[in-house]
Amino acid sequence: MGQVVRAVFKDAMAIYHLIKEYPVEVLPRSLSDITTNIDRFFVYKEEKEIIGAVAYKVLPEVGKEDEHIIEIVSLCVKKGNHKHGIGRALVETVVMHLQQFHPTKIMLLTFTPKFFAKLGFKRISKRNLYNKIYLGCINCTKYTNPLTCPEVAMAMKL
Repeated sequence: MGQVVRAVFKDAMAIYHLIKEYPVEVLPRSLSDITTNIDRFFVYKEEKEIIGAVAYKVLPEVGKEDEHIIEIVSLCVKKGNHKHGIGRALVETVVMHLQQFHPTKIMLLTFTPKFFAKLGFKRISKRNLYNKIYLGCINCTKYTNPLTCPEVAMAMKL
């Protein structure tokens, strides 16, 4: 039986390869970026093998100093291990961890909105995510316009 734990530096290469299994669904991250942000990653390990990973980003406050938004990113579970509760365990763990910071909301962009709806996330308009769009989507190499990207924006208010 596996468990969710905080990632450590030696996990970076396995996380990197796991993210690369999902070139369409998960934005690529360099090994350097993963290593630099290792303190924001959680991994699901069975014995010593990493089966899943998730991370978070703190979005900047732009004109709304009373709003604190955190984005869940890089959620992936090794192919062949879906439907075993690993993704749920990762998301629930990261949400529980993030509650200590008292964010206004936790948001994400996803191709699997039904999965996140089961965990308490609700669809929101991408037009409400200017901080996210400015930070990440504006440099996206996959889509020309963040508002027409097929990913669904979702959020959980805390």
